Amino acid sequence: MDSLKPSEIVKELDRYIIGQHHAKRSVAIALRNRWRRRQVPEGLREEIAPKNIILIGPTGVGKTEIARRLSRLTDSPFYKVEASKFTEVGYVGRDVESMVRDLLELTINMLKNREQESIKPRARSIAEERMLDLLLPPKPRPSQPESGKELQLEVVTSGTDESFSTREKLRGMLRAGKLDTRYVDLDVADKSMPTVEIFSNVGMEEMGINFKDMLGGLLPKNTRRRKIRVPEAMEILAQEESQNLIDMDKIIHQAREKVEQSGIIFLDEIDKIVGKNGGNGPDISREGVQRDLLPIVEGSTVNTKYGPVKTDHILFIASGAFHTIKPSDLIPELQGRFPIRVELDSLNREDFIKILTEPQNALTLQYIELLKTEGVDVVFESDAVDRIAAIAEEVNTHTENIGARRLHTLMECLLDDILFDAPDLPEKHIVINGDYVDSKLKAIKNNEDLSRYIL
Repeated sequence: MDSLKPSEIVKELDRYIIGQHHAKRSVAIALRNRWRRRQVPEGLREEIAPKNIILIGPTGVGKTEIARRLSRLTDSPFYKVEASKFTEVGYVGRDVESMVRDLLELTINMLKNREQESIKPRARSIAEERMLDLLLPPKPRPSQPESGKELQLEVVTSGTDESFSTREKLRGMLRAGKLDTRYVDLDVADKSMPTVEIFSNVGMEEMGINFKDMLGGLLPKNTRRRKIRVPEAMEILAQEESQNLIDMDKIIHQAREKVEQSGIIFLDEIDKIVGKNGGNGPDISREGVQRDLLPIVEGSTVNTKYGPVKTDHILFIASGAFHTIKPSDLIPELQGRFPIRVELDSLNREDFIKILTEPQNALTLQYIELLKTEGVDVVFESDAVDRIAAIAEEVNTHTENIGARRLHTLMECLLDDILFDAPDLPEKHIVINGDYVDSKLKAIKNNEDLSRYIL
């Protein structure tokens, strides 16, 4: 999937996102350029920097969804964070380097989960042997003779074969589920950690020291014996064995390389860290956040508890509504690190109709499948979809423009009674037409004060 052509990337994005062709083209080119960089000679490879992107447009038009689908499409490490969460160094709050640490942590967990899935059969096999040892403890070995006494020869009998036969019978019963009602005594690790309070103006992730790991190595591991049913005990044993089989050093190395070469960080609400007309107060902190972001986006080394991570080739996709400010209001150095700027179109009636019907995760399809679980068959006629789209466009025009998110509000108001009464409805086939939509939503839409609160 990493070597998809730009046209193929756009085609895949079209399955979930309506419109925004220019934005899709830009991210497709940026993604293909990463693959191209890995094909050039090694001497030049490190010199080619990623072309970061700013997506400009109102909320609900697909900015975040484009970046999220892109990461799933290419299996790239992806982390979304609001730029307004960060504060300048010296202020109370999160520093900008924490997003790189979080991205690495997420990637390590992702690779660890995949490794656990791949070794699951092997871990299950080892756990099965441990369970048979609990169900049929091995016979104790004869004690070693004291010095000066003669060694006695052990006579081998057929008891060994009997023990093996019994063990295999137990194995068959275990796999067939005939032992699921039995209990075994199992020593389970106590995962509770002592509480440590740290009085600091930074969070735990910014301190550079993992206190939990440090204390875990110093304090003895407590275990307690519990009586557990065989299926639950098998899960615990399999989990323990999978942890023992995983090579964490290898996973950490792979995760760091994956983050450095194909990581994507989505900086939402970047317009919220632009000061207005150089004012006083919090605006100074906002510009400070931009100055702190600059070395991360330009390329620097961030220290994490898993080792240093270079940000030179991480792709940064920023987004913002930019209602009252412009991208040129960012500090000049940061503007230069986002060379690609794409303006996303506001959604109109035709777009809403497509969003309701065309994508694989279309909103109408979601509600149809949800109500099928109650045995209710809902059909949306084309005139109903037209009316929902028209009302969504009209409400967005007269109140705040929240894009496709308006459809979620309208659909909930429209289907409120059906969703509530679905388990007890005598009529299991319901047709939603244009008249039904008008009867449910017209009164709210026409009352502008009411629509501001409800729609």
